[in-house]
Amino acid sequence: ENKCPMLKLGSPRDPNKRGSQVAFHFQEGYAAMQALIERGVIGDFRAPDTMRFGFTPLYIDQQDIRAATDIITDVMQNRLWDTDAYKIRAAVT
Repeated sequence: ENKCPMLKLGSPRDPNKRGSQVAFHFQEGYAAMQALIERGVIGDFRAPDTMRFGFTPLYIDQQDIRAATDIITDVMQNRLWDTDAYKIRAAVT
């Protein structure tokens, strides 16, 4: 959150109350998710502004989470999502 203040946590902060998914709200969430997917961070967009990420310990470890966090930070801080190509909505997200 410190590195990406434009993201608002949308899921409970307490891991015992949220399960394995973490959600963030961001006005340009669709475009941001497309930029993340292109860089290998696969999440889910829910209208109007929610980006969801699942963390399954069976096949995602701390190294994966660190790598995803670095990519999310890069995409958000450098506004890599802010291109017309990422803003064109697909029929199915």
